[in-house]
Amino acid sequence: MKTELVQSLTDNFEAHAQQTDSGVEFWLARDIQHLLGYAKWDNFLNVVSKAKTACEVSGHLVTDHFADVGKMVDLGSGSQREVDDIMLTRYAYYLIAQNGDSKKPEIAFSQTYFAVQTRRAELIEQRLLEAERLSARKKLTATEKELSGVIYEQTGGNQNFALIRSKGDQALFSKSTQSMKSQWNVPDNRPLADFAPTIILKAKDFATEITIFNAREHKLANETAISREHITNNEAVRKTLLERGIRPESLPAAEDIKKVERRLASDEKKALKNPDALDS
Repeated sequence: MKTELVQSLTDNFEAHAQQTDSGVEFWLARDIQHLLGYAKWDNFLNVVSKAKTACEVSGHLVTDHFADVGKMVDLGSGSQREVDDIMLTRYAYYLIAQNGDSKKPEIAFSQTYFAVQTRRAELIEQRLLEAERLSARKKLTATEKELSGVIYEQTGGNQNFALIRSKGDQALFSKSTQSMKSQWNVPDNRPLADFAPTIILKAKDFATEITIFNAREHKLANETAISREHITNNEAVRKTLLERGIRPESLPAAEDIKKVERRLASDEKKALKNPDALDS
């Protein structure tokens, strides 16, 4: 398909978008009938009918995406008359494209257009999830650093931090830190948290925050007392996860957080140099 045609179809597609008073985006079927290469309304209605069926099968309410409306059209005499039309959401437009004649270049374009848009949305969602996980990892690092400081302040030394953290892991996973590292194939010189999924990072952070608060509130002054507090908090968090159907030790490892961080940093540099780079 020539670049000029692609650009023309893209411009026409977006140009016909309208909005309701409440801001809902829609297209009118009689407008897109011609955009999609259908000369006869009846032929186009056959495609719309198939799209409605697909909408219903997918579990969506047809009337939410295909709304019957009237439209005034000009007659040769200079007068007007009302004809039937259909107000279509973007999802309805997508279903029509999927059920249209792919031999028509306009339909082929629309199918590709929506595929690209879907992929773009998936990439955005993936990057948002990766950014959330990186943020959770950084937050846990800061919280554990704070706990280390509390241990130093209240016990006179921070050599017990690693021991207290490992006891917390045992309580959260019902397995030792080393067992989880073996299960997740974590290198010996890397922290378990660098391969933990977001929900586990947040769970560990929450338990650690409670430990910090109670260690200060109750002036816990030795490793035994702080360990007991940390174990109790991790057990409580584990209990909540189990009640919600989440078993921490059964979750798969996540991608190495350092790789995620490098990828996000690289994407950010590309976006600064070329805003279109993230669409590829």
